[in-house]
Amino acid sequence: MFLLEHHAKTLLAECGIPVPEGIFVDAPVAGAGMADDGAGWVVKAQILAGGRGKQGGIRLAPGWDDVARETAAMLGRTIGGHAVRAVRIERRVAWVSEAYLSLSVAPAERQIRVILSGVGGVEIEALHHAGGTVRSALASPTVDAVTAAIGRLAESVGGPVGAALAAAGARLAPVFFARDLVLLEINPLFVRADGSWCAGDAKITVDDNAAGRQDFLGKLLAENPERYPDQARKAAHDFDYLVIDPGGEIGLLTTGAGLSMMLIDELRAAGLRPYNFLDVRSGGLHGDPQRLIQVLSWIAEGPAVRVVFCNIFAGSTDLGAFAKLLLTAAEQVPTVPMVIRLVGNRADAARAVLEAAGRSMTSDLDAAVAELRQVLEATR
Repeated sequence: MFLLEHHAKTLLAECGIPVPEGIFVDAPVAGAGMADDGAGWVVKAQILAGGRGKQGGIRLAPGWDDVARETAAMLGRTIGGHAVRAVRIERRVAWVSEAYLSLSVAPAERQIRVILSGVGGVEIEALHHAGGTVRSALASPTVDAVTAAIGRLAESVGGPVGAALAAAGARLAPVFFARDLVLLEINPLFVRADGSWCAGDAKITVDDNAAGRQDFLGKLLAENPERYPDQARKAAHDFDYLVIDPGGEIGLLTTGAGLSMMLIDELRAAGLRPYNFLDVRSGGLHGDPQRLIQVLSWIAEGPAVRVVFCNIFAGSTDLGAFAKLLLTAAEQVPTVPMVIRLVGNRADAARAVLEAAGRSMTSDLDAAVAELRQVLEATR
């Protein structure tokens, strides 16, 4: 689960990590929200994506009137395909250097990847690809090993910036493990004239499987369901549904996370635009169509969706019973045309159920894709 910057910094502050003072607002502001110390403020769009700085999503505001103007201008904007519904207003930090530090899980190596640089900011990716200033290492997944790896890399940076990176790493490594993070990126890490540091920006991704261990995740979703709609849906309904392309034309009713991702790749390779990812977990329907009704309702919200593709590969699921639930759900949710591909246990029974209701199905992916194209062409 990728956190908004404000929530990432709130989590870090609760763990004792220094961050700039800031507030979260989702409406135009009036009057001073924080005492004016003369340093000014920064208004930062809160979206679940990176690259805000290059797209006008981070603006300096010398006075509170500037804060009010920038906040009003930013709310409602679209940045990188994401609507800005909230901003973080934070006190500007007086820094002399920007650095970079990140920790992330490296699944293939079963280790933790440490990346740091004595230079930070919006151009860090270009620096990383160019080489030279960016240093990286793999470490065993323990606090001590990661802290030691950061220390070695920071030593090669040297000076006050290297010392700040080492100090920050020693504080951040325990947080990474204690909070079940898969990504913790601080960019920039502000280094002040006295050598102290703070997290100028923070990207945090929490392991979705940690919800049972990390109480803050449940609290965050309960208090901010509109900020994290996909995760809130999963918590409420116990299956995965994510909008992956707001302009997608094909709503997917699918099961199996890996198979669903493969299908999305296949459709995109064919020049088609799927609207959503879904693992409906057909084995958990237990004769109740409500989950299918809910999914079709969500898909119907897609402004550009013109066809639903039901693609189910069944192992233990009885496709004959599934077909009956599908028909019941389709009757209750007004929907666009549906292309149905069912493969596996009792597919013949499913075919009989669907044909009796005047619907067709196929077991061949190429045939299903051809049918999708026909429907899309007919509805243009």
